[in-house]
Amino acid sequence: MSTKVADSTGYGPNRQMSVFGYIMAGVMVIILLPLLPVVIPAYVLWRVFVAEEPVERSFETWRRESGRSRNGS
Repeated sequence: MSTKVADSTGYGPNRQMSVFGYIMAGVMVIILLPLLPVVIPAYVLWRVFVAEEPVERSFETWRRESGRSRNGS
């Protein structure tokens, strides 16, 4: 007994959109690559001086802060 194969829907790879995607990716690389020497130091400076330290939130800290015991009572 063989498995029945569904009829083709006509959807397949769209060559024009694929080419458009590759062209747009190339344009973005050409535009953004020269900005890397500016973006990387700016990000590092932002992390050092502006960004706050992330607060570690875990089940363990929640349980300690809420005063619950380990066995649930």
